[in-house]
Amino acid sequence: MELYIRIVDGQPFEHPILGDNFKQAFPEIDVNNLPNNFAKFERIECVIQPSVYQVVQHEYAPNDSGWKDSWSIREMTTEEITNKQNTVKTHWANNSFQSWIFNETICGFEPPTAKPNDDKRYFWNEEQLAWVET
Repeated sequence: MELYIRIVDGQPFEHPILGDNFKQAFPEIDVNNLPNNFAKFERIECVIQPSVYQVVQHEYAPNDSGWKDSWSIREMTTEEITNKQNTVKTHWANNSFQSWIFNETICGFEPPTAKPNDDKRYFWNEEQLAWVET
C-alpha cells in the first residue's frame, strides 16, 4: 500500500494519505521527488499483545525512506490501574453473581469455586453457590 504523510515543523501531521488520494489532491507533486512538507509513509501492523495492566502506544517514527508507525508498551500508572479496576467492579455490580471474587491479577471476577475441568457443560448457580451441569 502506497502512503504519504504531511510534514509540519519536521514532524508528521495528521494521518497518512493513500497514494491514489495523494496523487489526486496534489497532481503537481512528483512522488519520486517529494517536497520537504511531504514524505513516504510505511504502515506497520501492531502485533503487540499487552498484559492486563499495560497500554499500547502508537507514534510515528522516522525510517530510511520517510516515516512509519511505531508501537510500544508502557505500564499503567497506579491511577490508571485503580480506574480500570473500579470500572470493572462497577460493571460487575450490575450482575447477579455477587459471590464472585475480584482478582487483581487478571482485573476480573472469579467464582468462589473453580469450574469443573471436564468435557461437560456447566452454569453458575448463585443460589446454590455451585456449578451445575447443563
